[in-house]
Amino acid sequence: MKLNRRVFIGSSAAAATTLAAPTVFADGHGKPRVVVIGGGAGGATAARYIAKDSKGAIDVTLIEPTRMYYTCFFSNLYLGGFKEIDDLGHSYGGLAAGGVNVVHDWATGVDREAKTVALAGGGSLPYDKLILSPGIDFVDGAVEGWDLSAQNAMPHAYKGGSQTELLKAQLMAMPEGGTFAMVAPPNPYRCPPGPYERVSMVAHYLRANNPTAKIIVADPKEKFSKQSLFQEGWANHYEGMIDWIGADFGGGNVSVDPNAMTVTIDGEVTNVDVCNVIPAMKAGRIAELAGVTDGNWAPVNAADMSSKADGDIHVLGDAAHQGDMPKSGFSANSQAKVCANAVRGALTGSKIFPAKFSNTCWSLINTNDGVKVGATYEATEEKIAKVDGFISATGEAADLRRATYEESEGWYAGITADMFG
Repeated sequence: MKLNRRVFIGSSAAAATTLAAPTVFADGHGKPRVVVIGGGAGGATAARYIAKDSKGAIDVTLIEPTRMYYTCFFSNLYLGGFKEIDDLGHSYGGLAAGGVNVVHDWATGVDREAKTVALAGGGSLPYDKLILSPGIDFVDGAVEGWDLSAQNAMPHAYKGGSQTELLKAQLMAMPEGGTFAMVAPPNPYRCPPGPYERVSMVAHYLRANNPTAKIIVADPKEKFSKQSLFQEGWANHYEGMIDWIGADFGGGNVSVDPNAMTVTIDGEVTNVDVCNVIPAMKAGRIAELAGVTDGNWAPVNAADMSSKADGDIHVLGDAAHQGDMPKSGFSANSQAKVCANAVRGALTGSKIFPAKFSNTCWSLINTNDGVKVGATYEATEEKIAKVDGFISATGEAADLRRATYEESEGWYAGITADMFG
């Protein structure tokens, strides 16, 4: 089935359909209040659906520091020359028009006993239900020689926006025949195919603009998502350009020197011109401050994405430890609809539908050479559990690969409309 904007919104919204106008619940302070922290694929979707489906019966506030949200998904296509940075940027005007109170500020703390969220600007917001969708932060010391103070010299570009623009500028400034290095992250991390689509898009740019350049990938993993598809594509389109060094060959024994612009892999020092360091990841800081993390991630109940530490807090997307779903924009959007339906039901008495989840991750290897992997999931007592899945095959015909890429463009239009209205 060809996926387009209408099909995506219609099919994925089915679980959140309102059967009847909700009965308003009030507990002495007027409308029930939902505060959402983080305006990405999880948070924006949850805020929009709760406001829309409650028909104004719930007061919804979204806290997001940036006024323009740049998607991390599809940012690799900007690096490859298929997108402009403005194609990735989305404002919050549609959410505000849909009844969401959008507050551009940083959430700096959560008082679970008082049920309030502290803001960097000095204010405080009360909540009946709190939804955390803060995305990722990075694990300190994950890559020897690198920390956030080095992100201008060696960008991570794993949060959309200025970091993506910086990496593109560095790529464009590479000397002829130069070396681009990537330090890939260990599992689990945001968007499993993302680093390897990035390698493909960097190679696509270099093949056209700097064909004698080289790409080195130091990877702590023995295997990675869609590996056979990517490696087939690299051999077909970028032969001799990409050197992937996995765990078996020292890919996990890596240090960097941002001042000298060197990468040391299993004791061998290499001078590089651009170095994309993607460190180990953890839940966004506010989840830890709220006291809902256990280790690097926030455990949740699969049926409604509620925190296992606090039933009035829900955690979505990359920050959540939920089971089998990958950390992706599609996953966060899918989880947000389940959560929004559950929160609305809890606060207004409206019908709550059984939780169902889905995900697809598309990747572009070369012009019109798109591949995908995906699955459907259900909620069990233990986790979000995979039901069935699919993946592109090696050796597919060019017209099928083109159709897969076009499908991904339809999905992007659909999900961003679904997030921002």
